[in-house]
Amino acid sequence: MEEGLIKIGITCGDTNGIGLEVIIKSLLDNRMHQLCTPVIYCGSKMISAHRKLLNQSDFNYTHIKSSQDIILRKINVISVWEEDHQPEMGKPTSIAGQLAFKSLEEACKDMQVGKLDAMVTAPINKQNIQGSEFKFPGHTEYLTQRFGARDSLMLLVSEQMRVAVVSGHVSVKQITTDISTEKIYKKIKLFIETLKRDFDIRKPKLAVLGLNPHAGDQGLLGAEEKEIIVPAIKRAADEGMVVYGPYAADGFF
Repeated sequence: MEEGLIKIGITCGDTNGIGLEVIIKSLLDNRMHQLCTPVIYCGSKMISAHRKLLNQSDFNYTHIKSSQDIILRKINVISVWEEDHQPEMGKPTSIAGQLAFKSLEEACKDMQVGKLDAMVTAPINKQNIQGSEFKFPGHTEYLTQRFGARDSLMLLVSEQMRVAVVSGHVSVKQITTDISTEKIYKKIKLFIETLKRDFDIRKPKLAVLGLNPHAGDQGLLGAEEKEIIVPAIKRAADEGMVVYGPYAADGFF
């Protein structure tokens, strides 16, 4: 695809949080416009207020009515609410949660009908966004259901490393009941498919990390590695996937 033509929807996140600051400062770098056409879902007066708070008068954008009007290689802002809500920085308010959900909902609608090529979500407050339409521990679970995916995988990505998680947004005390050999195997398979398709890595190699300190020390510090994780690794390896482990997580990093 030609430079700048990829349309990226960007949700504003919690309007009292860091999301719009990150968005504005990221898009001030002109190299971003060579990579994509950003489409921000926010109230026009809200983004203007954040620009003023940040003293970033050089941040210029174009207001559009809908995704039908996206201007390529420009910063587009779709006003998904018209009310004059002002930010209350650092305060977890119910209205900030409602606006964050409104932004997310509208971006998802455009994503579903093919108006966007990809979507980036700014941080939400996972407490004040809760409501009748959002009863999820985070973006990942909401998007998985919203787009009807059979499964999803949360990744942490840098230039040197890609890390995927099995358990996702669960409390520490729930992890041992949340993992299973089948679930770990499915996440390994999905991760390898993702590395091939989305990162263009032809022959991915995975290191699977343990749950317990020292990866259980042969069962001395916990049996999950021997009973749950190793069988998943073996199954994946038997199917031709290049998978190693389990490794002690602290020592590996």
